[in-house]
Amino acid sequence: MIDIIQVLGIAFFVLIGTYLLVPLNIRLSNRWGIIALPSERKIHKLARPEAGGLSFAILIVIAQAIVGFLHSSEFIGQALLKLSAVGIVAIVLGVIDDKYDSKARYKFLGQICLGIIMYIIGYRVHSLTNPMGSDFILGWMSFPITVIWYLVMINAINLIDGIDGLACGITIIVSAILLVVGIREQNILAITLSSLLMAGNLGFIRYNFFPAKIFMGDTGSLFIGLNIAAIATAGSSQYKGITTMTLMIPISVMAIPLIDVLLAVSRRIKDGNLFKADRAHLHHTMLDFGLSQRAISIIVYIATFLFGLIAIGFSFSSKKILFSVLLGLMTIMVIVAYILMRQEDKK
Repeated sequence: MIDIIQVLGIAFFVLIGTYLLVPLNIRLSNRWGIIALPSERKIHKLARPEAGGLSFAILIVIAQAIVGFLHSSEFIGQALLKLSAVGIVAIVLGVIDDKYDSKARYKFLGQICLGIIMYIIGYRVHSLTNPMGSDFILGWMSFPITVIWYLVMINAINLIDGIDGLACGITIIVSAILLVVGIREQNILAITLSSLLMAGNLGFIRYNFFPAKIFMGDTGSLFIGLNIAAIATAGSSQYKGITTMTLMIPISVMAIPLIDVLLAVSRRIKDGNLFKADRAHLHHTMLDFGLSQRAISIIVYIATFLFGLIAIGFSFSSKKILFSVLLGLMTIMVIVAYILMRQEDKK
């Protein structure tokens, strides 16, 4: 059985390793021409090196593979080895996009392929929470729901990554919350995945927070989204007990990015092009209201942490009460965000 102390020790080396690798990543991104250039859709005014996600993604994949190899005779070891292999695919797809700025439809196709692969290797959504009674067992619906789940989580991180340090900070908070819940439920797979993801982003945020020296790019956001989604779909090791609410815990913590995805999809459907990028995300609206990048990041960090406390509450309280609280808060936030965007459009 994997030892928690062993996992936390490896996570510490991922943190230090990431911190030391970022300067090299900056030089390599500049040398290879992986640069984020200013544009009407982007906030930054100067060219910045991209694909910063390489700094932590490579180390996390190696750490997953090492732990998996050391425990290859166990289910958890096999699960980690399989995830590390898919992680390599995600890194390659991310680097290609950061280098060549792939079209949205091709990125979407790649994300679907990742979702299908994750289903095949056992990282599946088996059930959905019914706050009023027994959970819904999905059966054959598990396949499409699993793929949709990966698409949603990957794009939630991708779309929120528009402010220096925003996606990175959210990932740290989300991972920390999932780590706490994993420890409470003694879910070693969740503990391993969340601790490694948190450690990598802790090492990266020093260079990514405003003013950023490097952007994580699709290399980072694709890898992060994949791993956060994987924590909730870890086959037979899904959260047990009250946390068979399965997706409700990561959904709670990821409330801000998921609301942004919901608004973006509805906005793009209205405009007749789901793949058309725009400058109307929540962080863009907050910028237009005069908030600085630093202030926006801190505000969203605090909101994410508060939703994280709700997620932890799922482990202690009635799921009916907490589901109602979560649903109410998310509804209010969607309404407020929509009103703010409408007011900004009228200016």
